[in-house]
Amino acid sequence: MEFFSGLGHLFVTLFLYYYASYLVAPAITDVTMAALCPGKDECALTIYLAGIQQVVIGIGSMVVTPLVGNLSDECGRKALLTLPLTAAVFPLVTLAYSRTKNYFYAYYILNILTGMVCGGSVQCLALAYVADKVREGQRASAFGLLSGITSAAFVLGTLTSRFLTSSSTFQVAASASVLSAVYMKAFLADSKSSNNNTSHLFIKRSPGALLETDDSPKTHIFSRIPSVQDMICLLRSSKTLLQAAIVAFFYNLGESGFQACLMYYLKARFHYNKDQFAELLLISAIAGAISQLLLMPMLAPLLGEQKLLSIGLFACWTHIFLYALAWSSWVPYIACTFTVMLVFTDPCIRSIVSKQVGTNEQGKAQGCISGICSFSNIIAPLAFTPLTALFLSERAPFHFPGFSIMCIGLASMTAFIQSIMMRATPSISSSKVIDTSHMLA
Repeated sequence: MEFFSGLGHLFVTLFLYYYASYLVAPAITDVTMAALCPGKDECALTIYLAGIQQVVIGIGSMVVTPLVGNLSDECGRKALLTLPLTAAVFPLVTLAYSRTKNYFYAYYILNILTGMVCGGSVQCLALAYVADKVREGQRASAFGLLSGITSAAFVLGTLTSRFLTSSSTFQVAASASVLSAVYMKAFLADSKSSNNNTSHLFIKRSPGALLETDDSPKTHIFSRIPSVQDMICLLRSSKTLLQAAIVAFFYNLGESGFQACLMYYLKARFHYNKDQFAELLLISAIAGAISQLLLMPMLAPLLGEQKLLSIGLFACWTHIFLYALAWSSWVPYIACTFTVMLVFTDPCIRSIVSKQVGTNEQGKAQGCISGICSFSNIIAPLAFTPLTALFLSERAPFHFPGFSIMCIGLASMTAFIQSIMMRATPSISSSKVIDTSHMLA
């Protein structure tokens, strides 16, 4: 594992950050219901609020994440990572203090604001940092290990939540979030800088000739803000990159809709509570951690990222359909074991993307994909939360509580079909800078 040297402090930082995030996941549904709809198992208000939150965070992330990724190529990963890790502390502190209705709404607003900054930025910067440190042929395993660290945090956070009260849960989460930011600032060394002048923009007029720019600080900063045209040019530079972006969009469309609706669906359908949510998440987390830390490093060199991607997406839509058709409260426990294969998906997408750009464009590329994922996070709750609320209510046109979950599975199936159609192309050399002059003519 010598090629992972230098990543230890990043892994510790991310472990603490995701531990804090996942620690509150099993409790937040009950806290929300208790604050807004006490004594009820079904409440349309909570479903709509969750959907609105996801839409607004998605809009913010779609703008912020590509900018953060682009700036990190110039300013360094650590400098940009400081902001989201610090912002993540404030919502947790709010509910650690109180979980009454007013404090919940304060948390809700703060969580939206910080989610815009943290939503995709932490993952984008972490992936770019790993790409800086790891050779091209070993990135799939490295990205899998990074996801495995996240899954390990998921396991410990969910397991801890299972044995804590709601008040203690948020207090411990707030402490872990603070520790993550402090540890990162104290110990994490920045990755190699991209502060050379060979690739500070997406665009080159012709090979060897950069666009002329004003050297003033204002122009220097704004030249790094990626436009929609920049992102389109980047995607058009490689057919594989474009196909990976399409897969990422439909995969995240399904996953975002699934995460937004699942817990409210299970609570209304089978009367799940905090402990059952924790058990369900714990099974998924353990399966994911084992797969990413042990299976993926072995399978990636043998099968390649594209085959693993298709396997992961097949497991994704299959397990969503199983949730939708669940006929008893034990069926979701079986469905969540599909996480063993499902977790291959995101690391494989990111590895494929990283190989299609040069070393000075990792932040741009990962930020672009994160922005596309954020766009899908906007669409998913708009489409699926009203559908979930309708089919869980007495106004449903026909009795099928899992109908919205079934529709979500169709998005994942679309991503699976696209992944099968994807064809491998040679990796772009580390010295290549994308020439998009013909696209701007």
